[in-house]
Amino acid sequence: MFSIGDFARFGSVSVRMLRHYDEIGLLPPSEVDPCSGYRFYAADQLARLNRIVALKDLGFTLNQVAEMLDGQLSADRLHGMLQLRRAQLANQVAADTARLASVEARLLRIEREGVMPEQEIVVKALSATLVAEMSDVAAESGEAAVGPIIERLYARLGKAIPESGLVIAGAPVVYYEELEEGLRVHVAHQVAGEAAPGADFDLRHLPEIAQAATLAHRGKLTDLCVSFEAMGRWADENGYAPNAPIREVYLNAPGDPASAEWVVELQMPVAQATRP
Repeated sequence: MFSIGDFARFGSVSVRMLRHYDEIGLLPPSEVDPCSGYRFYAADQLARLNRIVALKDLGFTLNQVAEMLDGQLSADRLHGMLQLRRAQLANQVAADTARLASVEARLLRIEREGVMPEQEIVVKALSATLVAEMSDVAAESGEAAVGPIIERLYARLGKAIPESGLVIAGAPVVYYEELEEGLRVHVAHQVAGEAAPGADFDLRHLPEIAQAATLAHRGKLTDLCVSFEAMGRWADENGYAPNAPIREVYLNAPGDPASAEWVVELQMPVAQATRP
């Protein structure tokens, strides 16, 4: 037998909560001292306490918890319900994390309004490049929608390229194609050699570009939007206009979007803008 204090510690709940469960008949003590009124609990009551706490965490009211427990909720069913709730919470955390990153990036944009990037923007020619490429459609722009697609396609490419007989010959490249609904995300690896028939990717040349404004973004991947905005301001101030999709060349990709070790060269094909 355990005192109410010990039972609370073993069950990771408060004494106040145990008293409440007793008052509403959800978890009465095993014994009550008739003289002192002290409550005592049996070890096998921990199983019921665990179910009460688990079901509360799933969002059920205490009345609903009582009905479920009195209906002999099996361990397998409870386990399944907890797994479902865990998946829901994980999705919620991922969505909230993405929203937080978006808010932080927007704040950073506001803080740096009118401030040119420390890195120099260089206009240069880009040679045609042979790439192995896969693509998929994101419902919207933004890291939350685009990031998982890039990660998934790169994992597939990393496996498919060696199997095809090709050799990875340069940094990864990402570019985007605007659709009427959504955004097509193109993920590519620069490659060399000849691919065996039936390769699980498209083999194509990224075209030569006579003029591209380039900027080496160094820092968090979540801050990449700030560099994009800086390139847009630079183009407007210098009489240029983008005339093809911007390429992102990942020269160093540590994995964690919040790492300060990212190096991404932004390559924006440009032409002299025509003024009205």
